[in-house]
Amino acid sequence: MDKYARNYLAEGIKNKDEIIVTPESEIYKSLNQHYNRNNHIQPPERLSLVIQETLREFFCAVQSGRDAEPSWKKTIYKVINRMDDPIPDYFKDPNFLERLEG
Repeated sequence: MDKYARNYLAEGIKNKDEIIVTPESEIYKSLNQHYNRNNHIQPPERLSLVIQETLREFFCAVQSGRDAEPSWKKTIYKVINRMDDPIPDYFKDPNFLERLEG
């Protein structure tokens, strides 16, 4: 995340509102590929919004120099945590992985 935030700063982005994430964005595709390698699961509708807000938080932290402080990411994780959805019941099914592969 902070790599993307630093790239936006290097590209001259000045305002966090200029950062827009869609399912076509490189960061969205990269994260989806990393966590949903075989595309077995439909990404949540809110995923692009959560990625966007997370990236904006990292951007603001880097822009303001807070990334030089120890534990600078903790504050960001607290913001992200509030955006979490409950874990769907189908993930809790003991046969979940078998169903994906079948």
